[in-house]
Amino acid sequence: MTIGVGLIGSGYMGKTHAMAYRSAGAIMGDVPDVRLVALADATAEQASEQAAQFGFERGTGDWRDLLSDPAIDLVSVATPNSLHRDMAVAALEAGKHVWCEKPMALTLADAEAMEAAARASGRITMMGYNYVHNPAVQHARRIVASGRIGRVVHVRGWFDEDYQADPDLPWTWRARIADAGLGVLGDMGCHIVALVEAVAGPIVSVVAETQVIHETRPLPDGTGLAAVENEDVATALVTFDNGAKGSISTSRSAWGRKNRLDFEIHGTRGMILFEQERMNELRVFVNEGKRDEQGFRTILSGPDHPPFGRFVPGQGHQIGFLDLKTIEAAELLRAIASGSRPRPDFTDGLHIERVIHAIADSANAGGARREVG
Repeated sequence: MTIGVGLIGSGYMGKTHAMAYRSAGAIMGDVPDVRLVALADATAEQASEQAAQFGFERGTGDWRDLLSDPAIDLVSVATPNSLHRDMAVAALEAGKHVWCEKPMALTLADAEAMEAAARASGRITMMGYNYVHNPAVQHARRIVASGRIGRVVHVRGWFDEDYQADPDLPWTWRARIADAGLGVLGDMGCHIVALVEAVAGPIVSVVAETQVIHETRPLPDGTGLAAVENEDVATALVTFDNGAKGSISTSRSAWGRKNRLDFEIHGTRGMILFEQERMNELRVFVNEGKRDEQGFRTILSGPDHPPFGRFVPGQGHQIGFLDLKTIEAAELLRAIASGSRPRPDFTDGLHIERVIHAIADSANAGGARREVG
C-alpha cells in the first residue's frame, strides 16, 4: 500500500510533517510506503522551492489543487490557526484523510464543525500533539494504569516559554483574536491539557483566571501601538473524570523558560514527575521499602520503552522533538492502512478545545466553575 500525501504550509510545522513522512518508513519499518505528491503554499514560487527541498513532486500556490488530485490520500494542514477549519473540512469532504496541527481551530464552533466533518466522512484524522507520543510519557501512562503509584489524587501541569516576555517585541497576528483565537491557551495550553489527560484521564470541570501582561505592543512599522487581545497567562483548577483534582498553568511571558512542559501525577502510593526539557527521563517515587532508603528513581528512556529502540539501541542515547513527530506520523499511517483509530484524533482534539475554551470562559466570568462539554 502506498499513501499519497499533500502538505499545506511549509513553515516550521510543515517542515516537521515533511521530515516525519520521509523518516517514518526508514525508522519504523512497519508503515505503508509514502508518496510525497504535492506541497501547497502562499505562492506558487515558494511552493515549488519548498517542494523541491522537502522532496515533494510538485508545488502549487492553491491548496485546493490538492483536494482534486486523485493521487493524494492524506492532507497535512500546517498553516496559521485561522485556516484550519476551511482546509480540514474541505479535505475531508473531498475524501482525504487529515493530519492537522494544533490548536484545532479559532473557535469551539469551528472545532465542532471539523469533528462533525470527520465523523461524516469516515476518514482517518489526527491532531498534531506530538508530545503525547514520547516513550517516557507513554511509560508514565502505563505506570498509572498499572496502579503502581496507587489511585491518582492530584495532578499538576505547566507549560512556560518566554517568546512573548519582552514588552518591546513587535505586535503580530498571534495577538489578534480574529487571526489567532485564544492566546497562550491555544498556542501552549492545549499541549499541557493533551499531556496530562493522556496520563491521568479527561478533565471534566475548571475554575480559571487569565492575564494579559503586555496590553499593547509596538507595530512592526513603528507607527504606534496595537492592542494585545488575547491572554499571556492562564491558570486553572481542574477536576478529572476519575475524581482527581489538580491545576494547570501556562505562560508565554515567563523569562528564561524555553520549553518547560512538565507534569506531576500524585497517587496514594507514589508520584511521577516528567520534564520536557529532560524529555528522555521519567522520575518515579513509590512508597515502599525502608524509609531511610526511599527516594526518586530516574528512569532513562531506552529500548524497553517502545518505540525508542527503533531510533537508537541503548538507554541514555536520547531521542528528540522531531523523533516524536515521526512516531506520530507512523501511528497515523498505520491507522490509515488498518482502518483503526489513531490518538489523538479530531474527537480527542475537540475535547481538548472544550477544555481550553472552558478555561477562557471561566476566566471571563470571574472564575466561575465551568463544566467541560
